[in-house]
Amino acid sequence: MSLFLNQRVLVLNRLWQAVNICTARRALTLLFEGHAQAVLNAGDGSFQTYNFSEWRDFSQQDPHPESVCTVSFRIRVPRVILLVVFDRLPKKEVKFTRHNIFERDKNTCQYCGQAFDRKDLNLDHVLPRDRGGPTTWENIVCSCVPCNTKKANRTPQEAGMRLIRKPKRPKWRPFVQINLGLHYHDSWKHFLDLAYWNVELGDDLQ
Repeated sequence: MSLFLNQRVLVLNRLWQAVNICTARRALTLLFEGHAQAVLNAGDGSFQTYNFSEWRDFSQQDPHPESVCTVSFRIRVPRVILLVVFDRLPKKEVKFTRHNIFERDKNTCQYCGQAFDRKDLNLDHVLPRDRGGPTTWENIVCSCVPCNTKKANRTPQEAGMRLIRKPKRPKWRPFVQINLGLHYHDSWKHFLDLAYWNVELGDDLQ
């Protein structure tokens, strides 16, 4: 029983967007308290939702191996639940990392405008660090080796160079970073886009 209660359950907001992963124990609590409904694939591409009493009755009518027993009834562990009131996505700032700077600048030198492999790009302080330039979104850009060498320890203006765009903090994008691990339940597939969720992040830029 405890094994099933520790199973992972995908949590959707009321707009059917994945927002979290919780344990089956937590999912059943939310279901019992009326804060969530169980979601089940109806088999024809549609999804059926169940409140607690409906899910309990369904569990009796269609017994499933992944069920837990209470004193008076047996109930199936849901794999996906739908929150009945929450309609937001958790807001998270984009982490300031090497990877995300490359993503923001699209692996393109911000001085000459050419795209490169990441191994051929440096991160450049627009205002040199030893002249008070901070290590921030607004002062760090991707630079190819030739442009970085040409600019040296100068501002772009002093080096006779121009930025192709002004660096700034990326706007928050509506995705939720959840550690899915290597395996997840088949019933989650409809709600997950792996390319959207498995965002590779590098080490923090020091």
